[in-house]
Amino acid sequence: MPFYSASLIETVQSEIIRDNPGILDCVKEGVGRVMGMGIPHSKRLLPLWGLMLPTVLHGVLHYVVSSTVRRLVLFLLRRKSPAKQPVDGSETVQTMLDAYFPELMASFVASLCADVLLYPLETVMHRLHIQGTRTIIDNTDLGFEVLPINTQYEGIRDCVNVIRREEGALGFYKGFGSILVQYSLHAAVLQITKVIYSTLLQNA
Repeated sequence: MPFYSASLIETVQSEIIRDNPGILDCVKEGVGRVMGMGIPHSKRLLPLWGLMLPTVLHGVLHYVVSSTVRRLVLFLLRRKSPAKQPVDGSETVQTMLDAYFPELMASFVASLCADVLLYPLETVMHRLHIQGTRTIIDNTDLGFEVLPINTQYEGIRDCVNVIRREEGALGFYKGFGSILVQYSLHAAVLQITKVIYSTLLQNA
């Protein structure tokens, strides 16, 4: 968890003030977070035990949702097109397509569903991890200035209440466009992979 916090800070930190990161910076910052050493943080920094509940809850729920959706999608895909046994070399590519593409599609849908359903919880978790770390982020609304993180959440419940009161329900979905871009590219890669396999099948 402390290493996750360190890597998260490196991910969202503005390029304007970021120094050239080293290979082991996340490890060093994670150890410093545990030992209470390294870069000084503000008094708003939440203790690690205070971050444990949202982090563990998000991890467990993500695993449960993705595993359940993956099994369901894989069951439906295999039921729709049962696997075929190859009878000669010309059906080898078709067999590979039938065997591997449902797995890829099921993993894609499972990850998408889990990320979308748990995005509000992920927003809360990330805000709690970043609070008090003196992180400065880019203002993605305007695109030409930076913003300091000055939140003063006392815990997961207070964070949820403040976001709902000050930003409304849409506050939990800030940055959701990045998820859309990510999975759009992922879907494009899957489609290209299927086209390649289908082309190989036609030329076999």
